[in-house]
Amino acid sequence: MKRKTTIFLSAALAALILILVVFIVNQLNAAAGLLSSLHPYAGTIFLLLSATVILFALFSGFSLFSVPKRASLPKDDNSKNMPVYIARLTSRLPVHPMHPELSKKDKDQRWVRTNLKFLEVDSINTTKQIATKNFFVGAFAQNTSYGTTTSLLNILKVVWKIYTIHNREQHLREFIALVRSVYAYLPLSDFKKEDIPAHIKPIIQSSFSNTLSTLLPAGNLLSPFFLNLFMAGSTNTYLTCLAGIIATRYCQAISEEDKKEIIQQSMFEASFMLKEIVRECNPILSVTISQAVKKAGIESLDTIPTPSTGSGMAQDIVSHLASSLKHMLKDKDNG
Repeated sequence: MKRKTTIFLSAALAALILILVVFIVNQLNAAAGLLSSLHPYAGTIFLLLSATVILFALFSGFSLFSVPKRASLPKDDNSKNMPVYIARLTSRLPVHPMHPELSKKDKDQRWVRTNLKFLEVDSINTTKQIATKNFFVGAFAQNTSYGTTTSLLNILKVVWKIYTIHNREQHLREFIALVRSVYAYLPLSDFKKEDIPAHIKPIIQSSFSNTLSTLLPAGNLLSPFFLNLFMAGSTNTYLTCLAGIIATRYCQAISEEDKKEIIQQSMFEASFMLKEIVRECNPILSVTISQAVKKAGIESLDTIPTPSTGSGMAQDIVSHLASSLKHMLKDKDNG
């Protein structure tokens, strides 16, 4: 079935290209004939310009979709093809400005690993910066099309920035291959229930470590709502951290041994980065929500009418309580 499908799609694509070429040639020839009637050389010049534009488009398209040649990944640091791979890698790897041996000509494996350490710092900082943004996107825009789209675009942005950090020249197909590799390592891309607890554990630990009841009014009643916000933000952040660290490890792998350790090392590092980000975002989110709740409460109390002449005792009590609560909240904010 697969072979028949491949043959059919190849034949259909070839037929489509043939029809498109015939149509273009026919239209260009007709336009050249029309211009030749106006001037003897106009048709020839038009055909030359058209051919130049078409060739340039084909060349730029080839450059965009081409994949640079790479040596096969060595099995370990002592493999025979390691020098060849290092030579190919150094030809594409940007040199970090903080490298202690910037002007060294013969770049060996030690030089490459040192350079990768500096590039790794830039990648981790980029991942943390965008993952922090995704925390607030997940917390405030959870279960919305805007939140889902923004989170996905931010994750792709992380992978793209890490790809550009590790490559002087960018190629579309190579970046797509990196995105596919990162997606394959993320949880739920290939659902295995035995792997889910390892991914859920850091999210739960980060979300339930917050002391919301001491930061928010009526915290005991509202804690489930706020914990839901923290859970959504932590999940978003964890996926972003994991994607960024996987992309970094993938770009920095110089042997098959390094590649095998990608998922284990990435989960370990993503857990620590998640805790650090949540620790920084916790006060910001808690204070923001606390102020919003207090403001909403004061505005709600303002809607309670003042007692009028002839109103009952119940109305007098409600108005008095509303006024007292309003002053208490305002005094707490000022204090």
